[in-house]
Amino acid sequence: MNEPETEPFDTHDTHDADDTPDAHDGGLLPERERVLWAALGRIVEPGDERAGELIDEWGPEEALARLTRALPAGVAAPDGAREIAHGALIGARLICRGEAGWPTQLDDLGSVRPVALWVRGRASLRVLAVRSVAVVGARACTGYGQRLAADLSVSLTERGWTVCSGAAYGIDAAAHRGALVVGGPTVGVLACGVDQVYPRANEQLLRRIAEQGLLLSELPLGAHPNRPRFLQRNRIIAALTRGTVVIEAARRSGSLNTARWAGDLCRQVMATPGPATSSLSAGTHELIRRGAVLVADAGEVVEQVGGIGTDLAATPEGRERLRDALAPETLRVLESLPASTRGGSVESLVQRCLLGPDVVLRRLYELLSLGLVERLGAHWRLNPACKGTS
Repeated sequence: MNEPETEPFDTHDTHDADDTPDAHDGGLLPERERVLWAALGRIVEPGDERAGELIDEWGPEEALARLTRALPAGVAAPDGAREIAHGALIGARLICRGEAGWPTQLDDLGSVRPVALWVRGRASLRVLAVRSVAVVGARACTGYGQRLAADLSVSLTERGWTVCSGAAYGIDAAAHRGALVVGGPTVGVLACGVDQVYPRANEQLLRRIAEQGLLLSELPLGAHPNRPRFLQRNRIIAALTRGTVVIEAARRSGSLNTARWAGDLCRQVMATPGPATSSLSAGTHELIRRGAVLVADAGEVVEQVGGIGTDLAATPEGRERLRDALAPETLRVLESLPASTRGGSVESLVQRCLLGPDVVLRRLYELLSLGLVERLGAHWRLNPACKGTS
């Protein structure tokens, strides 16, 4: 199958890949193990169940040896150390299974979970994925679909949720732009290497996603997209997020593949209605008939994916000070936030309040739902509008 044309990112403005949250949290595997995972990522095709079972049974070292022996004659063995070194040069970093930065919800995929992930951007994938929603849909969408995707993403981002999509034309691009326009992070999951530009017309969008959020891929650097890789990419979008919203999809659409993965993984499946006469609404209407939740705005999405009791808005007047009603751990995290407008990272708060990173994250999102803090990319700060009630 002919692969779509791509072009590599210009790397003149790249940064040292160690200048990232995941590189400083002390949660990286030993270099020897990282090299093994990088090499496996070079030769294991996305969604290869047999290779996944081999890795699960024998571990990365023996699995790599067996898979390397099975390579066709003349095909060079993968060099994981070289992969990692090249990634560092262009500002891409590797996240391996078992590392602190690995989003464990991907393990729900079992033997077809990614071998490893390449990411481009400074944000922490684990942090962004804690409260994330997939917004996907047709590439050849209507103006109605574009507006709905953008508006939904704006509102979700303002509520502290990360929008995840596939960085393609149409609904995907509108969803990413909606998050970016209000200064929020967004995650783009690619069907090619994170150093490739595809589709080419989205080059500027891809750059902005990497600057404010993350681009990620299970494919090795330099890899080009093809149809099977697009379909396999969808399983990562579904597994990474708490739920998938489909906006405009024909009866045969890749977005429906994402929804199927979400349903199989026990994630929330949601869809937006459209005109009964539109072929681009036929797929979403079919999803709704089969049990997907009909949603029309961010509030209805959050109602489906949010935690019980943790995504409630704070009372507007509140004679009772919210601070007085907080649990001790939550109050400890709140008081650890610096007074500066820039705020602090999760890692810095862990050091300040001496709680585990998962505990700090849960408490930060509780404070976010109460309107007491704001998230600025990978940083958190006190909400200036709530000084009087906190």
